[in-house]
Amino acid sequence: MSNSNNVSPSNQTFAALRRNYGTDLGNLAEEHFKHDLNQDDRDALAAAGKQVSTYSMVGSAVGVSLGLLLAFRVRRNRVRAFNAIKVQERPTSVQFKDGRTEPLPDLIPMLRPSTLGDVAAYTFFGAGGLFLGGETGLLAGTWRARSTISRDDAMKQRIETAFRRFRADVLRREAEVMETGGSSGLGI
Repeated sequence: MSNSNNVSPSNQTFAALRRNYGTDLGNLAEEHFKHDLNQDDRDALAAAGKQVSTYSMVGSAVGVSLGLLLAFRVRRNRVRAFNAIKVQERPTSVQFKDGRTEPLPDLIPMLRPSTLGDVAAYTFFGAGGLFLGGETGLLAGTWRARSTISRDDAMKQRIETAFRRFRADVLRREAEVMETGGSSGLGI
């Protein structure tokens, strides 16, 4: 039942990488878009879609930037802490009550910041910033787009009606496919 037009869930992780759900579903949506809405409604939806996309991209860019800045600060503080520990006088052995003395291992080489640690920090902080910034941008863009569409009550009603008709058409087509036992091709 897999369809090559479907976008895999792993590609849906980041808001900046999300795409549509297949050509058949896209064509059906485009058909309803052209026939159920007037030009002003289509323009408002296109502007709302651009707002969501812009907010997601800006959020992703800001998130990556803040993630990399945070990684830089963490690395700098890690180096400072290492240098502070390295110059301090440390005990070299422990003497027990019974007079026995045991040497302490030198752990300084294990605490030294490494290139691998730097790469991991920049990678994970950058990816975390991309995820958080992109999702925040997506939410903010969706909220902004919704408020743009909701300004005109008549337009909002026409868009909601067109969307209900589209969903009903998708469900009818999916029911037909389920009754015949074929693959939907609708990306659902």
